[in-house]
Amino acid sequence: MSHAVARPAVAGGKSTPPKSNAVVAVLALAGIVVSLMQTLVIPIVPELPKLLDASASNTAWAVTATLLAAAVATPVAGRLGDMIGKRRMLLTSIVLLVSGSVVCALADSLVPMIVGRTLQGLAAAVVPLGISIMRDALPAERLAGSTALMSASLGVGGALGLPAAAFIADNWDWHILFWASAALGALAFLLVLLIVPESEVRTGGRFDLVGSLGLSAGLVSLLLTVSKGGDWGWTSGTTLGLGTAAVVILLAWGRWELKAKQPLVDLRTTARPQVLFTNLASVALGFSMFAMSLVLPQLLQLPEQTGYGLGRSMLTVGLVLAPQGLVMMAMSAVSAAVTKAKGPKVTLMIGALIVAAGYGLNIVLMSEVWHLILVSCIIGAGVGFTYGALPALIMGAVDPSETAAANSLNTLMRSLGTSFASALAGVTLARMTTDFGGHALPSETGFKVVMAIGAGSALLAFALATLIPRQRHAATERLPAGDESGREAVEAG
Repeated sequence: MSHAVARPAVAGGKSTPPKSNAVVAVLALAGIVVSLMQTLVIPIVPELPKLLDASASNTAWAVTATLLAAAVATPVAGRLGDMIGKRRMLLTSIVLLVSGSVVCALADSLVPMIVGRTLQGLAAAVVPLGISIMRDALPAERLAGSTALMSASLGVGGALGLPAAAFIADNWDWHILFWASAALGALAFLLVLLIVPESEVRTGGRFDLVGSLGLSAGLVSLLLTVSKGGDWGWTSGTTLGLGTAAVVILLAWGRWELKAKQPLVDLRTTARPQVLFTNLASVALGFSMFAMSLVLPQLLQLPEQTGYGLGRSMLTVGLVLAPQGLVMMAMSAVSAAVTKAKGPKVTLMIGALIVAAGYGLNIVLMSEVWHLILVSCIIGAGVGFTYGALPALIMGAVDPSETAAANSLNTLMRSLGTSFASALAGVTLARMTTDFGGHALPSETGFKVVMAIGAGSALLAFALATLIPRQRHAATERLPAGDESGREAVEAG
């Protein structure tokens, strides 16, 4: 396995590659654009059955298809990025996003909408690929802050995209949402093409097609079980069959990967304590963070007559959640500073505690709009810390030639946590209801239970973070002799 490592030119003892600021800005923009597709359809989900002339259960696939495609594409694109070029796979992902957006913009029926949303989901690897490019292209002193900003772009795009999407959906034809997404994607593609350099850190080798198909089948079975089990019935034959298939397929896949000479996912690397506990903490954090995106919009939109709903519009929901994205972006710089001073493990622990505190506060403050703005900003601050720490921990434990695959797997872990949270929160709110005009609505107690679960998940992430070893010598030992700038980056995170 070859490991061609490109290092920035050194001038006066400092690494000074050209256009570093532009590279960071363009990659962060690409991350924000891709994260927009996650919130793009939220304002029109209730209207999709009428818009597409289909049942609500069928139009739900416009959301589910994106989730499944993202889960499949993220580890595959990461591995291909390490093999044939991260920039090449980044551009490919953006092309898929633009193509999917155009298909959705032209859609007036269910099938093309699902096809377009699937293509959009295949672009989900942009953020881990961007972080991996930064490791190869930026000087050591810029790496922590830049990767934190890139990682935070996931939340920033989602938070800022919701009010924009709600405003467009309320005032213009819904197809404009997707034309806007296509235009932003085309802009990101052009900027990446012009500004972002291709990394020379590649593994080469043969792609593990069997491993890719096995992981895809296992993840699709698992996510369908989790995301659709509530609709199908948790004890139905379909749900139990898919759940069993997921376990069997993933076990067989793991056995294959351990024997493969060039595996899709190096399970021995993922078993290293720093990687293992970082990924487990990522699942817990993904679980925790979804609770807010589920609870706050419902609290804001439920009728005031319930006694706890605030009776606001979707546009107001977006405006309430938008400051969270700005806080996340601001906290990425603070996260980087803490990582440089204390290490990414401490940063992750601090972030998890902030998230837990935000949920705890939400349990007692949920009766006014400003309460929810405050809570979303506190949780956003914690997310900014954790999103900055996770890639630093991963990159501090893996070879440069494995960066994209390792970061992609970590992103997948967060997504799995989010999916599990969606299922558990859905069950909780479906069972803890109150009668309102003959309709069963989630009760105030149900929301508080979900927030308590969110706090507990964040505390679990904190506990897992404490198990991450402080030693980061593994990555240091792989650096070329005399490469002090790279060594400094590893020691910083």
